[in-house]
Amino acid sequence: MIGPVTISVLVALFVWWISTGLILIGIRVADRVGGGMHGRLTLWCAPLIPLGLWGLHWSAQHEQLLAVYVAFFSALAIWAWIELAFLSGVITGPNQFDLPNGTPEWERFLRAWGTVAYHEILLVVMFVSLFAHSIGQVNTVGFWTFAILYFARISAKLNLYLGVPRINLEFIPPHLHHLKSHFRKADLNWLFPISVTCLTFAVACWIERIIGSQMLADKVGFGLLAALSALALLEHWLMVIPLPDAKLWRWMLPAPSTLRKDYKSEDAHGL
Repeated sequence: MIGPVTISVLVALFVWWISTGLILIGIRVADRVGGGMHGRLTLWCAPLIPLGLWGLHWSAQHEQLLAVYVAFFSALAIWAWIELAFLSGVITGPNQFDLPNGTPEWERFLRAWGTVAYHEILLVVMFVSLFAHSIGQVNTVGFWTFAILYFARISAKLNLYLGVPRINLEFIPPHLHHLKSHFRKADLNWLFPISVTCLTFAVACWIERIIGSQMLADKVGFGLLAALSALALLEHWLMVIPLPDAKLWRWMLPAPSTLRKDYKSEDAHGL
């Protein structure tokens, strides 16, 4: 029979897949509708933030199995809204232009930072807030869920900036078309081995905690975190291994809009 830990891993896999798909569907529909739909979609989904914060506050004070799942889903709800706000173009950065050819490396970094500055600042504020709230609490699954997503996303962005062999540009919406010019294709970069080593170590640590824990709620919580870390590790390897990962969501998305906005490379710094 399938045990509780296996169920928690399957839950993490399914939630990762369906939540990513729902965000992509929302963005694709907003692209087709136009007329400020991206902003309205972000506003309609804004209740995810207070609901997620409430869930994290309540679950942090309880150790039972229900609280573990509430913490996990609450952290994902907060993360999902922030990602939706980014992909909608509502919270991105001041630089919305393509990277000019021949840009010096120091300026390239500033421009790249400028494309995501507001988004990164919001993530840092949320991460620090959740960390401060988790101190002394009996259930920290919510914080660790957000922490895994946060550090994995920072690592992925830096690897895309430094250069990786495979970059999936299919799901970047037209209003964020300028982001593509800030990515770099390369055989490999110095950060990638460090990233996959750290994520592999994280997966091993969570598995060790599963084995060593006595309480069912603890085992399930570590199972959720192990699965999430493994997914982050997989997403990193997909930057190198030629697998058609986009097929996981492409079939469920409406056709992209044929209308595209042309972005021009202007002399605009990211800061």
